Amino acid sequence: MNLLEQLKNSTLVVADTGDFNSMMAFRPTDATTNPSLIYASAQNEAYRPLIEDALHHARKSAADRTEQIQKAMDKTAVNFGLKILEIVPGRVSTEVDARLSFDTQGTVRKAHDLIELYEAAGADRERILIKIASTWEGIQAAQILEQEGIHCNLTLLFSIAQAACCAEAGVTLISPFVGRILDWHKKNRGVSEIAPCDDPGVKSVTDIYNYYKHFGYRTQVMGASFRSIGEITELAGCDLLTISPALLKELEEAQGEITPKLSKENAMKQHISRIDCTEKSFRWLMNEDAMATEKLAEGIRNFTKDIIKLESMLGEML
Repeated sequence: MNLLEQLKNSTLVVADTGDFNSMMAFRPTDATTNPSLIYASAQNEAYRPLIEDALHHARKSAADRTEQIQKAMDKTAVNFGLKILEIVPGRVSTEVDARLSFDTQGTVRKAHDLIELYEAAGADRERILIKIASTWEGIQAAQILEQEGIHCNLTLLFSIAQAACCAEAGVTLISPFVGRILDWHKKNRGVSEIAPCDDPGVKSVTDIYNYYKHFGYRTQVMGASFRSIGEITELAGCDLLTISPALLKELEEAQGEITPKLSKENAMKQHISRIDCTEKSFRWLMNEDAMATEKLAEGIRNFTKDIIKLESMLGEML
């Protein structure tokens, strides 16, 4: 078996893309999207019918131009999600506007809007993950939504503090960003390479996975944002891994042997202390973690840039 086939034996593989052809080629169980992926895909003529449908929905749903643009944005994200659900047997993650990252109630309202659109199209909410940035406010919104039966994927996650609070909030899934952690440490250390076995992003996800399994949390860990297949194979055994088409192709073409590195049995043997998940503790631990603080803020800013680009494109088309 190639590396991708072997990986699927111990880990649920998720496609990190808005491109439907890639999903069909690599046969992932789930798929994730984000504003940057949606913006890139929305410029492809092949997906123009999804955009036109979103514009039609916006025109008939609102008279005010600003509201029309928001309606078109939501429907575009959901249209891509619906198309993905026709391809994958599992779930799709659809992201809330990054500008709501510090607005708990705004995030909850936006999640309700997205779920309403999905259900109006006949989709089962069990197959939808609402993707929310792992700020304190985002985690509180996710707790409210989970209690309402709306499942959440907490993204832009870079620290054990974020992960612990997500687990206490009862979120369905978290997406710790492996490659972006590596990027920060390479820049901070002034080096061009760090071996996968010493990769700080790999270590972060390993620590989070062990913490969850050690204390019996139901929240699943989905490693994300990979820079190489070496990072991926080091995390074999993780609950889920969301992987770009380029790296999925590399795994499919690579031969060798994958031995799962993560397991519940090993996690139970670890000596791990619980983390205090109060707001005061969360904010202090984030303040003490320069990498997590910087990468979270940067991620929100970058997703916001692509949201604004997509809004501008849809506004012109309207």
